[in-house]
Amino acid sequence: MLVSDFDFHLPEELIAQQPLPERDASRMLVLDRHTGAFRDDSFRSLPSLLRPGDLLVLNNSRVIPARLYATRYGFIGQIEVLLTQQTAPLEWTALVRPGKKVRVGTTLLFADQLQAEVIAAGEFGERTLRFAPVDDFFARLDRIGHIPLPPYMHRPDDEADRERYQTVYNQQPGSAAAPTAGLHFTPRVLDEVKARGVQIATITLHVGLGTFQPVRVERLDEIRLHTEHYTLPEETARAIQSAQREGRRIVAAGTTTVRTLEHCVRTSLEPHSGETNIFLSPGAEFKLVQALLTNFHLPQSTLLMLVSAFAGRENVLRAYNHAVVERYRFFSYGDCMFIA
Repeated sequence: MLVSDFDFHLPEELIAQQPLPERDASRMLVLDRHTGAFRDDSFRSLPSLLRPGDLLVLNNSRVIPARLYATRYGFIGQIEVLLTQQTAPLEWTALVRPGKKVRVGTTLLFADQLQAEVIAAGEFGERTLRFAPVDDFFARLDRIGHIPLPPYMHRPDDEADRERYQTVYNQQPGSAAAPTAGLHFTPRVLDEVKARGVQIATITLHVGLGTFQPVRVERLDEIRLHTEHYTLPEETARAIQSAQREGRRIVAAGTTTVRTLEHCVRTSLEPHSGETNIFLSPGAEFKLVQALLTNFHLPQSTLLMLVSAFAGRENVLRAYNHAVVERYRFFSYGDCMFIA
């Protein structure tokens, strides 16, 4: 199967550049993955689509202000650094621009007395940085870093993004991009979900290169994702095991949650932390997730392939074409789908 099989026409003006004034005001396209039937709805109807006894699993990762600006020791000129994953207490993988100027051994100087040495180089601007020890690294990031809005948002980040590019239930800092399906939830909607008799649990997957790096091959069987760190907490592990025993539906909020759950069911459903590079494409068996809340994804992206694996490529592309015609808002700050 070819990457180009997952292309669709998307007018530029449908890419949401700003969040809606109210988080839960998004439109929602409801898709029956078994029949391919779909209908227009709104996110505020989500509680009514959930069943008493469902287990709704959320990703509680927090986006860090991961976009930094540096200079090279002994040079002038600005270097853009996007931290993508923490690999050790002082070490991070990152994307740097312009990459040609940042070689192994380069010292990068940031504001607030942060500095880092480049200790390894990869393809497409990927670097590994080792930061000099400082007190409270994340507090310094909060002061000098920028929210890492995706490149299809053609604007700089602003103060409002520090709240709106986070879920209301974020807890664990570490993501370089938001788990965007969760951006629609408000405390009110979560209360309505609980009032329906739905159980809510959380996992953590820190979104990094494995989620948003573009596909650079032609065939799906050539795709290899970067690893991302996840945690399956004890309370969530027990909730999943109980739902499985009792035949209750497991609903995932977002593709990051799907990837974490489907990785864990293939390895261990006991509480643990680890790394995953699972790639779910058409033909993959979903062993745990039975319903999915997700945003609309980029053409030819691995996330669109995951959704197509879950609901069928033809079903998904028909639904996407309808969304384009009906002028749904796309991508991170856009509208959503509920697939069951």
